[in-house]
Amino acid sequence: MMSKMITAKQAAELIGDGYTVGASTVGLAGWAEEVAMAIEERYLTTGHPKNITLVHASASGDRVTRTKGTHHLGYEGLVKRLICGHTGQAPRMAELVVQDKIECYFFPQGVICQLWRAIAGNKPGVITKVGLGTFVDPRLEGAKVTSKTHEDLVKLIELEGQEWLFFKKFPIDVAIIRGTVADENGNLTMDKEAVLLEQLPLAIAAKNSGGIVIAQVERIAKSNTLHPKKVKVPGVLVDYIVVAQPENHMQTEGTIFNPALSGDIQIPMDNIESMELDERKIIARRAALELSPRTVTNLGVGIPDGVGKVAAEEGIIDQVMLTTELGVFGGIPASGADFCAAFNAEAVIEHPSMFDFYDGGGLDVAFLGMAQADQHGNVNVSKFGGRAIGPGGFINITQNAKKVVFCSTFTNGAVFKIEDGKLIILKEGKGKKFCSDVEQVTFSGKYSQEMKQPVFYVTERAVFTLEEGQLTLIEVAPGINIDRDILSLMDFQPRLSLSIKVMDEGIFRGTWGKLKATIEKKHYLQE
Repeated sequence: MMSKMITAKQAAELIGDGYTVGASTVGLAGWAEEVAMAIEERYLTTGHPKNITLVHASASGDRVTRTKGTHHLGYEGLVKRLICGHTGQAPRMAELVVQDKIECYFFPQGVICQLWRAIAGNKPGVITKVGLGTFVDPRLEGAKVTSKTHEDLVKLIELEGQEWLFFKKFPIDVAIIRGTVADENGNLTMDKEAVLLEQLPLAIAAKNSGGIVIAQVERIAKSNTLHPKKVKVPGVLVDYIVVAQPENHMQTEGTIFNPALSGDIQIPMDNIESMELDERKIIARRAALELSPRTVTNLGVGIPDGVGKVAAEEGIIDQVMLTTELGVFGGIPASGADFCAAFNAEAVIEHPSMFDFYDGGGLDVAFLGMAQADQHGNVNVSKFGGRAIGPGGFINITQNAKKVVFCSTFTNGAVFKIEDGKLIILKEGKGKKFCSDVEQVTFSGKYSQEMKQPVFYVTERAVFTLEEGQLTLIEVAPGINIDRDILSLMDFQPRLSLSIKVMDEGIFRGTWGKLKATIEKKHYLQE
């Protein structure tokens, strides 16, 4: 049998002009960095491949050096069309979008990883309610991000008297996937990977499209020596294998390998570093009050991931099930450059299956970030301030969770002092986050209201809800003046609750200790 092992340079030569290339990635987890570097080098040397369509569900790149991931492919001429859920960590690729130099579609992350299964199974595409009322909806932007983007890949359809969105399938010429070990037959394990992602359905999608599958691995094993249940991608689906250097096979954006992130070891909970008392911790503490015992929760990246640290610090981590959209259940989601993994996880499932769970209503509460919010309760995280980022899993998660809590500072860059249980603003931030109309609708307040979904907007100085279609102020921080510190910094007059409360001053002290009793009491009263 002919060997499947090739060099990264040889792998790059297999990608033809105009090909559609699918990749499985989140940050650098699952990403075949060595293959991407070879594609970049080939293009800069020969001008090929050119005019490819690149498709990936999650963010690809790193916030450490900002030189990896799809950044390697961010050249006008190399990429003609980008279909992705997030491109904020690949600055050169994002710049092509901002400068209107390529076609670009921002699809919900869950839709893309489920599209692999639709392509694999010869289904017409993905039919879902995810995206209704947002910029993905053809009545708004149809997921098109640049003026060069013309083809309608999303259609509004009606089935059984209900509105749905239809995302059309397309063939995959090359799938670039990743594993830990490959045997000589191409069977792949993922023992040291932080998450499983969608390596298997993407490989099947490419093979059943008549395309090829290139797998990057750490090392090679003799044929027929791997435990069959540890094989996550059968060798019959893998055409070529590239063995990478360790530095080009990162477990996460910031870590080459940590056994705690692959579930090989458990770490003591007291090893989880506590947050310092600042505006991020205040927001995380107030947001955590929306938890209840025995709830299934999603934590977004950034300020929202502080909710998990607060839950651990307050001794309730065993009462909630923290999850991430990448397929992780339990433990403490890792943050920063290790986002996507978790410490002490109970289970890790494949990416598309996690979105089946989310889309079907499995989430009790979700904590997500917020770049802009408007008078109608719409939220934007995908395109703002001259930046093209994409929604990631935001649309799937916020649209289908039973309750949503947006977490954000009230303005950008404000300087605070926290003293004697009060929040004191030393210097106000620049840039209003509460605007009359968001630049792009990533979360639809109107759709949320139709679904009767409770929504909270938590900042360090104010808490809002969405009531009767209007953003409504319900709480303020101790030490904050409503007119001076809140209303004067909004582009619209929010609805004011008849009983605006003062946030618990314990949130603004070094030691809090009230979260467990508070949420248990709330849960008892609700029952």
